[in-house]
Amino acid sequence: MLKKRFIGRSKELEKLSQLANGAIARLIVLKGRRRIGKSRLLLEFARNFNNYYIFSGLPPGDGVTAKEQKLEFTKQLFRQFAVQGINTDDWSDLFWHLGNNVQSGKVLIIFDEITWMAQGDPTFLPKLKNAWDLQFKNNPNLILAICGSVSAWIEENILQSTGFLGRISLNMTLDELPLPDCLKFWGADNYISNQDKLIMLSITGGVPRYLEEINYQQTALDNIARLCFAPDGILFSEFDHIFSDLFAKKNQLYKNLINNLVANSYEIKDLVKLLGLAQNGDIYKCFDDLITAGFISRDYNWDFKNGKNSKLSKYRLTDNYCRFYLKYILPNKDKIARNSVSINQFSALAGFYTIVGLQFENIVLKNRRIVWDALNLEPSSIVNDNPYFQRKTTKQDGCQIDYLIQTKHNTLLVCEIKFSTGIITADVITQVKDKISKLKRPKNFSCVPVLIHFGDLSPVIEDSGFFVKIINFADYMVAI
Repeated sequence: MLKKRFIGRSKELEKLSQLANGAIARLIVLKGRRRIGKSRLLLEFARNFNNYYIFSGLPPGDGVTAKEQKLEFTKQLFRQFAVQGINTDDWSDLFWHLGNNVQSGKVLIIFDEITWMAQGDPTFLPKLKNAWDLQFKNNPNLILAICGSVSAWIEENILQSTGFLGRISLNMTLDELPLPDCLKFWGADNYISNQDKLIMLSITGGVPRYLEEINYQQTALDNIARLCFAPDGILFSEFDHIFSDLFAKKNQLYKNLINNLVANSYEIKDLVKLLGLAQNGDIYKCFDDLITAGFISRDYNWDFKNGKNSKLSKYRLTDNYCRFYLKYILPNKDKIARNSVSINQFSALAGFYTIVGLQFENIVLKNRRIVWDALNLEPSSIVNDNPYFQRKTTKQDGCQIDYLIQTKHNTLLVCEIKFSTGIITADVITQVKDKISKLKRPKNFSCVPVLIHFGDLSPVIEDSGFFVKIINFADYMVAI
């Protein structure tokens, strides 16, 4: 297996490094879903500093109180500075001792999982703000990095807080790695097929910690059996850890929301009906939390005439691991725990390639820059782009477009996304023609059909000349 080298994040490191060369102290916020590589990025960034210090909160659990969080911080403070005689009952004293030891030199301080650290103590953030104002920022070569997985909490309590207004130099959210970086985990010299790589990405997405666990010398089936269908596999129990850490007592509600998005995307009115819930501010808050955490997206329709988002939208599950877990691991969890599940062929996973098709759409949409480049589109020429749907009414038919791009030149690029282990037949032409005929648009708009595929095409498709552009995603599955 490849060593755990640091892969990707060049743009993020560049932004951070620019701050490291400043003449004033900097307070930065780094957030993103669990396992996305926040701490690892900051450790790589720490190479710019003579000294760096890491403090991490205790994970939530029985017996983990605000007092325990302060005591743990005290122990970490002692280990790094040998500070003694500390009052462990007050964050002001703890921050003062830390600040007193970082008054000079090029210093990076990392508060990892700050949400846990602040647990149960409403004075934590006000006292941290005071410590920043009175001590930390007195060292012009100091950077304090606040890091956490509970992005919604950070948004509400730090980024939107008047106490931290004007003090934050950088607010960075880590997303999944783009496809070219994901492929680097396999290395340049391997004999794993493009299809096997895509299948693994349909489970791991671009989450670095999951990608690190892939054995590039094994097939996708072998990796899945080891990581997902063994009691000690990292992806067997990961789902429960994610939701317990992020959403605490409400984790079951969030799980239910995601579970209903496994097979389809939904408008909120249809989704709350499925769940038997009221469409109110509380449910919108739950969806916003899941979006902020990086598990779902809200895909808006838009007005072709002005390019602005409309009120119509659908929620879509964008986290590939969550979909795979809910579809295949959760129903077999007890059997897996007893080591009584054997996955020796994909046929044992009912409807597996249909699910891979949905995951492939996620991969394409998260790497839409590849599509733009293949179509010679500059970002500045794009008015709006997203999966698009049209409701059926008495005046129009309904239709669903996998990915629609509107350009400044009144052009609508209708992108069909297809995955197949066999031959993609000419039926795809009929399907796209039908969608274009139903799509209601201004008379001066042109429609351009585009096929984005993974799998072999029937010769009829290319010979027909129907698609203005055919993008074979397999061409982008080679590590550079």
